[in-house]
Amino acid sequence: MGRLLVVANRLPLSTTRRAGELQFRPSPGGLAVGLSSLPESTERLWLGWPGVTSEKLRAEEKHQIVERLAAGNCHPIFLSRRQMEGHYQGFCNKTIWPLFHYFPRRAVYEVRFWKIYEQVNHAFCDEVMKIARPGDCIWVHDYQLMLLPALLRKRLPVAQIGYFLHIPWPSFELFRLLPWREQILDGLLGADLIGFHTYDYVRHFLSSVSRIAGLEHTLGNVSVANRLVKVDAFPMGIDYERYSRAIDDPNVEREASKIRRKIGQRKVILSIDRLDYSKGIIERLEAFDLFLSENPQCRGEVTLIMVAVPTRTGVEDYRELRSMLEQLVGRINGEYGTMGYIPVWYLYRSLPFAELTALYNVSDVALVTPLRDGMNLIAKEFIAAKADKPGVLVISEMTGAASELGEALVVNSCDKAAIVEAIKQALKMPPLEQLERNKVMQERLRRYNVSRWSRDFLDALSDIKKTQEQMSANRLSDSMADELAENCRKGSKRLFLLDYDGTLVGFKGKPEEAGPDNEILALLKGLSRDPRNTVVIISGRDKTTLEDWLGYIGTALVAEHGGWIRRVGEKWQSSVLFEMDWKDTIRPILDLHTDRTPGSTVEEKDFSLVWHYRRADPELAYVRGQELRGALVNLTENLDLGVFEGNKILEVKSQGVNKGRGAEHWLAEQDWDFILAAGDDYTDEEMFSVLPAEAYSIKVGFAASRARFNVDSVKEIRLLLKRLLGDTDGTS
Repeated sequence: MGRLLVVANRLPLSTTRRAGELQFRPSPGGLAVGLSSLPESTERLWLGWPGVTSEKLRAEEKHQIVERLAAGNCHPIFLSRRQMEGHYQGFCNKTIWPLFHYFPRRAVYEVRFWKIYEQVNHAFCDEVMKIARPGDCIWVHDYQLMLLPALLRKRLPVAQIGYFLHIPWPSFELFRLLPWREQILDGLLGADLIGFHTYDYVRHFLSSVSRIAGLEHTLGNVSVANRLVKVDAFPMGIDYERYSRAIDDPNVEREASKIRRKIGQRKVILSIDRLDYSKGIIERLEAFDLFLSENPQCRGEVTLIMVAVPTRTGVEDYRELRSMLEQLVGRINGEYGTMGYIPVWYLYRSLPFAELTALYNVSDVALVTPLRDGMNLIAKEFIAAKADKPGVLVISEMTGAASELGEALVVNSCDKAAIVEAIKQALKMPPLEQLERNKVMQERLRRYNVSRWSRDFLDALSDIKKTQEQMSANRLSDSMADELAENCRKGSKRLFLLDYDGTLVGFKGKPEEAGPDNEILALLKGLSRDPRNTVVIISGRDKTTLEDWLGYIGTALVAEHGGWIRRVGEKWQSSVLFEMDWKDTIRPILDLHTDRTPGSTVEEKDFSLVWHYRRADPELAYVRGQELRGALVNLTENLDLGVFEGNKILEVKSQGVNKGRGAEHWLAEQDWDFILAAGDDYTDEEMFSVLPAEAYSIKVGFAASRARFNVDSVKEIRLLLKRLLGDTDGTS
């Protein structure tokens, strides 16, 4: 493995200017901790914005920043004030942040912000290209850089690219509000591995990919331009040992003693969050207000320490939120406070590690109730800091961490009465029960810490890259294409067995929407004119459609996967004789599911019944399809019928009807000098299975197949046929 290039909006080392001098300090966040735990043999380089806009820097200062950051394995990407305002303050924080956190009314959709977002992603791509080497692994992070994976893919086609989103991915109903939804999905699908904190986010993302991009998945694997992309959940952990051992630090113990002296015997409820509307801080404070109102005996006995960490101070929404919060704090303190009692201790600042962990240590309850949060590491840090001490976590079910911390008191953050009840339960909970609940969560957090998170992600990225390489091993190379063309040129008895949909034409839809274009008609006519060639179109289409489209160009036709055969100049003949009485039993079941699945249809062929659901809602179609498949399997188990799943179809047909039997009619005729067979889906596998070992079988796409070779697309099949046509008609 080469170097690990970590690409994020911010560097782990931030640059600021104070008193006219540049200063460098560590940035908050667990990502740097997770990556620092990787083996020493893994060379790491971090790319991102240094923290100061380019207009404020002289040339010598930029050089100073580059040198200082290089010592910490960091590479700065300088951005202008205009870029930061349009990209970070604009599109990221006024469009993506509110929309992805389920606040669509706060989202703005301005083209100028989008244009700058594109521009900044291109700027990051350019910087990566300046330093990337063959074999480097590139790990892109978070919502500021969602276009970057595809930009890198275009310029580094075989690179190993991972992407991780640290915020929620919204449901399809919300994501589709974004005018640039297709571009965002295209950008992310440039990665080999896309990671989220929870499986809910994975599910929402795959739903968006299916409904908007029209791409299906199998167990989280999405085929994108014949490249496999893996989508999975990797819940981010914390540096567990650092927090569990913090109380042994004299500085932490000193801070904890200060807090205890000020608090006395009162119970402490702790709230720590960035000042953001998604964190539910106002709703949390209103719930505490309700708690004091309904439980007057607790006044003077319970204190809420509320820490609001400043963030996005240049955004109007956040200034308004601070004003609202401080007014509410003032009202509660004025209503319930006394000369010796302040109900809410309010701090508007970030806290150093010693103060933060001291607060964790002395608090009886942690109130973590965001309205929506990607993960929330505060909850995990609080539990870790309670290594041998009681403490109760009250957590919102809307956080990613809630799925890992089920032993906590899980609440609906919008239900103030439920939060009040949870506070009462937490304050009354016996210490032994608190310790027992926390122990289970602590063991879980100890096992899956931030180091494990980073290793698991990079291991999964390596695995999916190996899978891609294995699938590409059978790609039809230039040298093999040369060999194929040479053998075709030498042959005097040549057989072409060609699937239609997905092989010769790219669209797989209704018959009236996928007729042959002039290019493919010319190719098939040209190949058929050569007396040495026998061209057979083997399709799942019905015989009437195939005859209308291709009956006049000189090719043999096989319809309904081998049920009907028409040789050149002859009439259609049935390849098998089967009773079709079974349709009377099966058709009502298909009709019932069609009625219950808007957009689906039933197609009746001579030898099969097909349930199409291309136009149906993907999630509903999946559910109905599973129900239908189960019903059909039960009905057909004693009949000579098979139930087959294809590209957004479910087909019931006679077991003896398949493309393999259709192909055998020509394979048995003579000893062929050259055989080329091409197909793209499960129905073509039977054709591939009956071919002699020396035949050239080609799968369009990179799914598992019996074919010898794979090509990317219909375009490559057409290019190959053009080349063979040139050889056969003597034009090249």
